[in-house]
Amino acid sequence: MASRPTQGTLDNARTEQNITYIRQMLGELRAVADSERADMLCYLIEMAYLEAGDVLSGKQPLSVVKR
Repeated sequence: MASRPTQGTLDNARTEQNITYIRQMLGELRAVADSERADMLCYLIEMAYLEAGDVLSGKQPLSVVKR
């Protein structure tokens, strides 16, 4: 079974839902950017998409800045 993000990565279910939503929207935006042949936008959106996936999987913290 895959491990879930630890405390401090995703503090609650609402945050996880929000990051999941953002990732879904980024996927849609990437498709639009691709259809317009906006290569730099595709690249930047893809990086954000991957980052969101890493946050959801617990590989990357939600924030790198301590508050």
